[in-house]
Amino acid sequence: MSEEFHRIRRLPPYVFEHINPIKAKARAEGVDIIDLGMGNPDLPTPTHIVEKLKETVANPRTHRYSTSRGIPGLRKAQASYYGRRFGVKLDPNTQVVATLGSKEGFANMAQAITAPGDVVLVPNPTYPIHSFGFIMSGGVVRSMPADPNEDFMRSLDRAVRHSIPKPIALILNYPANPTAYVASFDFYKEVVDYCRRNEIFILSDLAYSEIYFEDEPPHSVLEVPGAMDVTVEFTSMSKTFSMPGWRMGFAVGNERLIAALARVKSYLDYGAFTPIQVAAASALNGDDSCIEEVRGIYRHRRDVMVESFGRAGWHIPSPAATMFAWAPIPDQFADLGSLEFAKLLIRETGVAVAPGVGFGEYGDQYVRLAFVENEQRIRQAARAIKKFLGGQASNGNVVPLAKG
Repeated sequence: MSEEFHRIRRLPPYVFEHINPIKAKARAEGVDIIDLGMGNPDLPTPTHIVEKLKETVANPRTHRYSTSRGIPGLRKAQASYYGRRFGVKLDPNTQVVATLGSKEGFANMAQAITAPGDVVLVPNPTYPIHSFGFIMSGGVVRSMPADPNEDFMRSLDRAVRHSIPKPIALILNYPANPTAYVASFDFYKEVVDYCRRNEIFILSDLAYSEIYFEDEPPHSVLEVPGAMDVTVEFTSMSKTFSMPGWRMGFAVGNERLIAALARVKSYLDYGAFTPIQVAAASALNGDDSCIEEVRGIYRHRRDVMVESFGRAGWHIPSPAATMFAWAPIPDQFADLGSLEFAKLLIRETGVAVAPGVGFGEYGDQYVRLAFVENEQRIRQAARAIKKFLGGQASNGNVVPLAKG
């Protein structure tokens, strides 16, 4: 009875749990922690969305069980969004499922399509559920490059030719968490062509489609002719509309895959609270002004972070999209690895970051910084880091902690 459960044994230790106790201890001792670690949007949900929720929740009929596929109006709103934004036509009855955020959608899709021993190709580094969803489902993960370039296609071909059994699915995530890479339309065309020829499903995470800072908006892989034959794409309202706690997302695309996901979900949940779904539909059907405002705030925070951290002595590449910067560990600390560097940074500066190794072993020379603090707090973090990198003791913001 003392043996650990089978599925739990398959999961590695959660790296971020090494950081959370240090943050909690510091806060308990009065340290002002500037938390750039978790990608938890701090911006308020737009007022018109909140008002629609309040209006709907006042109707007792909306308090009953909902439906795991999503109410019809919400699925129609998501289909309309894809038509406007990407020029992709979707049947809301057969090609759209509402999910409890994209994370739940990925996990349940893994449950729906994975047999024990199935091979899935996953970028490394990447958002943890892309790997762990399949690991928990009995699958085998094979790492792929995260950068959408020619090496990706060569690696894809090698993986397919040398994996036994042949991979069942390829995970894509652009704009990427944590690396902020953005894929071109030509890259998607190559991937779709290869996966169709080799009968491999594509599962695309497009959670950051609206958080971009260049002139050309990110593409959907479903824009590629023929992609619908093999692809399901996951989106989320968490970042686009600052609705992380609302847990509202979607899976759209191939009817067979969508049907499999819908069937699994029908056994596991009754869907999101109906007023949340109604408010989400209202958000999708509205104009883009609130999205543009959110995008502008993250762009400004990005610019402040890149500029102020650079002057502090830590060069951070400027991301073209997402709400994250993927920052190489400063040279003098590279031998520590990302976890120990993240611990050291909290102790010495009061700044929390996400260790890159938490997104895969190939991320261990990086940390992820989230744009979830305002401009003043970002500059405050930069000042503390400048003192730290300059070898000066920080005496105002930080209480020394025991090593651990």
